Amino acid sequence: MVVGVAAVSAAVGGLLDGARIAVVEDDPELCAIIVDELRHAGAQVLGVGSAEVLYRHLLGQACELVVLDVGLPGEDGYSVARYLRQIAPQAGIVMLTGRGASADMAHGLVQGADLYLVKPLDVELLIAALSSLRRRLQSSPPAATPASATDWHLSEDGWTLLSPGLRKLALTEAERGLLKALFAQRGAPVDRETLIAAVTDAPWEFDPHRLEVLVHRLRARVNAAAQMPLPLRAVRGQGYLLADSA
Repeated sequence: MVVGVAAVSAAVGGLLDGARIAVVEDDPELCAIIVDELRHAGAQVLGVGSAEVLYRHLLGQACELVVLDVGLPGEDGYSVARYLRQIAPQAGIVMLTGRGASADMAHGLVQGADLYLVKPLDVELLIAALSSLRRRLQSSPPAATPASATDWHLSEDGWTLLSPGLRKLALTEAERGLLKALFAQRGAPVDRETLIAAVTDAPWEFDPHRLEVLVHRLRARVNAAAQMPLPLRAVRGQGYLLADSA
């Protein structure tokens, strides 16, 4: 599963000093080996076994680099790479897989990976690749801060809420529908019937009290991720209103 481990410390020790790296690998033994060797190379490393755990981590702390297995449980590595490109466009992504066909490699690169390494994994090569990718990313000019950095907004696909200052929150399907309806009529009340139709395909089966629960949970998640309240207010007898920017 892994080659080149014995010579790693001598050959590439210190190449990743201070790098913040997430390793997403569902094989616990392989994940532990990669995490240990990256730490020996000087990195600050988090090892996780699924996309869901990675996303929770990214809500509170950014990563410079992500080592991403393709064959993950649930959401596969291709989908994760595509999503990371939306929520963390400056992160470097190195994809790991046993699929060595050109078509598989091309697919990984198209979905957002910067590099594509085939298993069995050569850890020394991985460290060198991460170091090279990090240098390239650090030498790139920083992106200009968009005007939307001063206000709440949704990503183009609607799956991410961005706060003033561009803190990101990955949304559930119901939250996405709710916020798209609210942003579409921002500054004006949106009635409950419209909001319920936006979060379910079967509004006639939807308990209206679930809308209140959804809003409550969304507010709590936004507060935790953005460290500020979402300007979402209940309008008595009508529904909810997403306030305009100041």
